Amino acid sequence: MDFSLIDIQKRILPDLLQVMQKRYLILQYINVMQPVGRRNLSVSLNLTERVLRSEVEFLKDQNLISMSGQGMTMTQEGKDILESLDSVMRDIMGIDRLERQLQERMGIRKVIVVPGDSDQSPWVKSELGRATAHSMKNLLQSKNIIAVTGGSTMAAVAEMLTPDDFGEKELLFVPARGGIGEDVKNQANTICAIMADNTNSRNRVFYVPDQVSSEVYKTFIKEPLIYEVWNLVKSASMVLHGIGDAITMAERRNTSQEDLQKILKGKAVGEAFGYYFNEAGEIVHKVLTIGLQMDDLKNIGDVIAVAGGASKAKAIRAYMKQAPSSTILITDEGAAKTLLQG
Repeated sequence: MDFSLIDIQKRILPDLLQVMQKRYLILQYINVMQPVGRRNLSVSLNLTERVLRSEVEFLKDQNLISMSGQGMTMTQEGKDILESLDSVMRDIMGIDRLERQLQERMGIRKVIVVPGDSDQSPWVKSELGRATAHSMKNLLQSKNIIAVTGGSTMAAVAEMLTPDDFGEKELLFVPARGGIGEDVKNQANTICAIMADNTNSRNRVFYVPDQVSSEVYKTFIKEPLIYEVWNLVKSASMVLHGIGDAITMAERRNTSQEDLQKILKGKAVGEAFGYYFNEAGEIVHKVLTIGLQMDDLKNIGDVIAVAGGASKAKAIRAYMKQAPSSTILITDEGAAKTLLQG
């Protein structure tokens, strides 16, 4: 029987792999959150300050990190090592296997899993953002219209985009739908503006409510500026969207009692694009919105869904039963392992 080097190490030197994993997570956290203090790092990674002190000293001696009054930062050598470690650690942590199993079970184009659980470690959202930026970089053409939904996960994606990722590519970011009654920083208009600013590209705003009556809908669509942006959204070459917990999203929208009862009675667990899904993936309620509809996704080449945390597993599973087969799901280890248990 042939064993890989990692298989042998797991059997003969399990402690070595545990140390590698711990140092990998420390480097990963510093890379995302730099400059970062030792106390913050200790709490976020659930390591005692004594253990962390010795690990940090080791990484500093190896010239992988540097320390200053502001906190710890990565050296270029540290960044290079971390990049090389990524594929090795994915194998050790079984992430490649998780991705293959989920992709097969969901019948979608691709699944990308980042280490950690964003429910337990908020910094993992930044890793979801980094993975999304990398996927976008590989998919984008010379000219692109990118439709983006709102939410805290999309806000994390916006923060991880840089001009270096997209070079000379022409990008136009447009909100996939109208605004929602939440923090301005998590609204699609704001997120598109940040994405455009961080990539030296352009964006358009979509000044319409998230949900409207049928009469208001007909009036809004006739407005030239709204109609123009609406057409841009419909002709998007890529969609970036989150997946929400049904009840959380209903509350954020200040949903009427009548609709809330409908959502509760239908046992909705997930939400995307104003559609509420039960565990079987059936649509139990739909908000009338101006913007992308589920049917529109079939005509868009690249659809990237980003959602993480074990608590989001039911919502992800429900939505994926309706998602177009062209979907790329970017999630974290916490959600991925919970999804495979169901």
